[in-house]
Amino acid sequence: MTRPPARGGSRASADRLARLLNLVPYLLARPGIEIAEAAGDLGVTEKQLREDLELLWVCGLPGYGPGDLIDMAFDGDRVTITYDAGIDRPLRLTPDEALALVVALRMLAETPGVANREAVERALAKIENAAGDMVGAPVAVRLPADTRRVAELRAAVERGRALRITYYTAARDETTDRVVDPLRMLMVGGRAYVEAWCRRAEAVRLFRADRIDAVTELDEPAVVPPQARPHDLTDGVFRPSPDLPLITVRIGRGERWITEYYPCERVEAGDGDQWLVSLRVTDLGWARRFVLGLGPDVTVVAPAELAEQVRAAAVAALDAYATPALPAAPRRPEPGPVDRPGAAADAPPADPAVTAGTQ
Repeated sequence: MTRPPARGGSRASADRLARLLNLVPYLLARPGIEIAEAAGDLGVTEKQLREDLELLWVCGLPGYGPGDLIDMAFDGDRVTITYDAGIDRPLRLTPDEALALVVALRMLAETPGVANREAVERALAKIENAAGDMVGAPVAVRLPADTRRVAELRAAVERGRALRITYYTAARDETTDRVVDPLRMLMVGGRAYVEAWCRRAEAVRLFRADRIDAVTELDEPAVVPPQARPHDLTDGVFRPSPDLPLITVRIGRGERWITEYYPCERVEAGDGDQWLVSLRVTDLGWARRFVLGLGPDVTVVAPAELAEQVRAAAVAALDAYATPALPAAPRRPEPGPVDRPGAAADAPPADPAVTAGTQ
């Protein structure tokens, strides 16, 4: 499988320099911190952090005398900065960094299911106050969802009321009516969901807000059974498992985006620009619609049942668009007695081959 080339050395050096300049103020504020904890906070490995600390040991003010270099003390796996060489303040945010942070916090504040929205708003106010004019114009964030529907669902969840919903299930291409007892609202992958106990399925289910066609708040409280447990969404909504159908398709360059959008078990480079991709699906009905939507540069390799379903659906679609045969043009009626003045009512029609040459 083709992979993008590694980043250039100049970019990596710039990233490391920024990390080193922020590392000293961070350690000054946390004397005796464990290296493992510091690495986790800074988003680097312990090996990388130790290499950064070794580099800091030879950094300092111009002149680089023994008293001008950054110094530190180690106690087992703990580190303390004992001399900072004047690098005691963290770097200021760049305009791009400040804007990115403000947008992220505003999106978090608008995300359904955030437990402490007030804390997010306070942090946002501090960042905007510190950033000043760097951010530019005021930032507004609108999540990619029906805000009215999301607000309606959020209010029902907060009031603890049962809901009657009309829901479209894409995997089965069907719409059903259900009564659900909401547990929480949440945002996963940029989409709003309501997690609820479904009385129809007698299990906890996730319902995408944009697939809820209608919702009615019932005059009864939500009653969630004690055995109901929220889903672990650490790895996303869809969690492939060995018991789900495995499909394999051969795709062209234009369809490679599916390897980034869907969790794939195997991606192999084939002949030319083609890739061989294997992934788990909820059922073959969804897989049939998925393959048909990708276009002509896709071939189903396995299973044979899916290939037959795709072929049959494609043939049916072509038949539906086939041009019907044109109806035969009506024959022009022979002229009757009233159309031939002077002709006898019982006389047979004249033969054109005979009459054409007579006077």
